[in-house]
Amino acid sequence: MKLFLASGILLAMATLSLRAAELNVAALARDPNVARSTEWLAHNLAWITELQIHLNEIPAPEFSEAARGAALRKIFEVSGLKTHVDSIGNVIGERPGTHPDDVILLAAHLDTVFPAGTDVKVKRNGSRLEAPGIADNGAGLAALVAISRALEEGQVRTGMTIIFAGDVGEEGEGNLRGIRALVETYRTRLRAVIAVDGAATDYITTQGLASRRIEAVVTGPGGHSWSDFGAPNPITAISRGIVKFSAITVPDSPRTSFNFGIIEGGTSVNSIPNRAAVKVDLRSEDDAQLTRLEAALREAIQSGVNEEMAAQRGASQLEATFSSLGVRPSGKLAENSDLLAAITSVDAFLSNPSRRERSSTDANVPLSLGIPAIAIGGGGLGGGSHSLDEWYETTDRLLGLKRILLTTLLIARTAS
Repeated sequence: MKLFLASGILLAMATLSLRAAELNVAALARDPNVARSTEWLAHNLAWITELQIHLNEIPAPEFSEAARGAALRKIFEVSGLKTHVDSIGNVIGERPGTHPDDVILLAAHLDTVFPAGTDVKVKRNGSRLEAPGIADNGAGLAALVAISRALEEGQVRTGMTIIFAGDVGEEGEGNLRGIRALVETYRTRLRAVIAVDGAATDYITTQGLASRRIEAVVTGPGGHSWSDFGAPNPITAISRGIVKFSAITVPDSPRTSFNFGIIEGGTSVNSIPNRAAVKVDLRSEDDAQLTRLEAALREAIQSGVNEEMAAQRGASQLEATFSSLGVRPSGKLAENSDLLAAITSVDAFLSNPSRRERSSTDANVPLSLGIPAIAIGGGGLGGGSHSLDEWYETTDRLLGLKRILLTTLLIARTAS
């Protein structure tokens, strides 16, 4: 009975808190300064789109984000932010609040998955923009700038200091190095993190999806394709291992996946290579499954090496080595978090249906440390992420921008 009563009291408190937050959204939206910010967003959607195109057409491959970062910094300065670039290339714009010991971080990653030389010129197809990276994370960067400029135009003052950051190293082998550095810098003052990633407004990422990136390398003596025929071949060995690993069964629950993303090796068609390598992405909702997958990968590659050596003649040997390219931690936003109450209340106010998701984003790092964090889209529609056919449409962009603005201000608190 006591347990039931206590549960009822907690439920009532949570409901009361949520209702209060919903009322606060309406009051917040009516605030004259906030209303001016919202109006500025509504009247400048075309400018925001042109800005997105401008930033997207500055290439930003992994570990080469500096040029795009420099352009973002100039735009931040026009928005009245105090800017600097940290030691690893994060572009930071600070909007001081009345309580400098409390910080909310809005981050959008600068980098793309596309290598140097990729054509990132934006093509217009009616209302659709087409280019690699235009949604992920062109939409996020455009939203970041739009919110910073809207706050300045509306002359909104906040209790918390708002840090706007274009961060490096979110994609691929960047291993979330940008957000790791930002969290380390502001950790003692950091009260919440909103990662703006992609376009969609129908989700709230509240859980971080754990992942491990592994590189397997097989080496041998190499040789001539004719005179040394019969010597073990690293490419064949690693291919045997890939086939073996691909045959394993992964569970649907907890959801688990793997991907062979890059294979390298060889110098010419008539040479037995002395090296072959494969880079593998392992993901799961459960850390134990990741450990199982990594062990299975190592076993499969080694088995492929052993089979290749057994199948060939001669005494030449192959060797397999493994290295970690990155580990993304997991984490979950607490059910009683003010940040969760804020975003769900804003969605209710905006009549925006949304679902909670688990994903691999910049939010992984703060969530793993118990810091409230979410990842949400910047508004609009997007598709073809991580492909050369990526696209973006501005439909409902304003909804996404309002969503970010109101959620940020509910947490940061407006100050008179």
